[in-house]
Amino acid sequence: MTVTKNSLSSNRAFVLHPGGTFTFEQREIPALESDRDVLVRIVATGLCGSDVHYWQHGRIGRYVVEAPIVLGHESSGVIVKCGKNVTGLRVGDRVMLEPGFACNICHYCRGGRYNLCEAMRFAATPPYDGTLAKYYRAPSESCYKLPQHISHRDGSLIEPLSVAVHSCRLAGSMQEKSVAIFGAGPVGLLCCAVAHAFGASTVVAIDIVASRLATASKYGATHTYQMSTESSDRNAQDLVASIGLEYGVDVVLDATGAEPCLACGIHALTRGGTFVQVGLGNPTPTVPVGQICDKEVVFKGSFRYGPGDFQLAIDLLNSCRVNVDGLVTHEFSFDRAEDAFKNVVSRVGIKSVIYGPDVDEYEAKKRSD
Repeated sequence: MTVTKNSLSSNRAFVLHPGGTFTFEQREIPALESDRDVLVRIVATGLCGSDVHYWQHGRIGRYVVEAPIVLGHESSGVIVKCGKNVTGLRVGDRVMLEPGFACNICHYCRGGRYNLCEAMRFAATPPYDGTLAKYYRAPSESCYKLPQHISHRDGSLIEPLSVAVHSCRLAGSMQEKSVAIFGAGPVGLLCCAVAHAFGASTVVAIDIVASRLATASKYGATHTYQMSTESSDRNAQDLVASIGLEYGVDVVLDATGAEPCLACGIHALTRGGTFVQVGLGNPTPTVPVGQICDKEVVFKGSFRYGPGDFQLAIDLLNSCRVNVDGLVTHEFSFDRAEDAFKNVVSRVGIKSVIYGPDVDEYEAKKRSD
């Protein structure tokens, strides 16, 4: 069964313009570009820090908002149209979107690192439109069926959960190791959950905001630490002492990108430990290189997610080894999309989600079971 274009309603979109203003627009319904494409009606979209950054600053590194763009890339929805060669999916399936489409033929793609593809078309990264619209076209291989017990609202968390999975996999084996995670926002808390699922014996959530640490134990943290205004090395000493580690932390994941967190994490690492940079902040921070060399630290950058990360994220949810209940604290109708952006800037709650045009709240929260 397929749905013809004529039976679909207009494609309402929430558009960011250069300079930081938003408008609602009626756009063309995306056409399928190949026989393996699907058209998805967007039900729920989580707001990411990158979306807010494009709104407030107009760029992230070399990606600049030079023309109107639709933001949003953490989306779940329902398939409404399938190309004739699509297999494993059908109209009516509830899916989560992997929002990056690689070329599949370059050196990086063929080497199993498609997240590094230079021809990547990533939703809501200029010049490519994102998912804050009624309809979005995607290759069928970028669509994953939602587990029956996961709602569309919570399904929008699979994309940031995949970021957490990728960064934890980069850190290597976490079995019976101590892991410190800087930042108790959505990605940081999901890193806690994944580290716990990967067998870490100690998982420390670290933030400067006490209220953000209050729920960290629900997502796998065994300890919390509120950073002070003391120096990074003093914070590191206090952190290590507070959790009773003799030599330091085995693994550090920094989901903030803040220079004090980066420095504190390196000081807190044990000799031979591993540091993974997950969040982005100042692109040229001051780094304690002497500590990195003296301890022979392994320092890695983490970029989005790669082969197997999305499926593993879904498997962790499906097996209930990761629980995302309660991470979405604020929900907005499509008409209130700008309010959602303002809410994220105010740092209220944990995760904000925008429902698609004409989406009923019951549909977004309903589970298949």
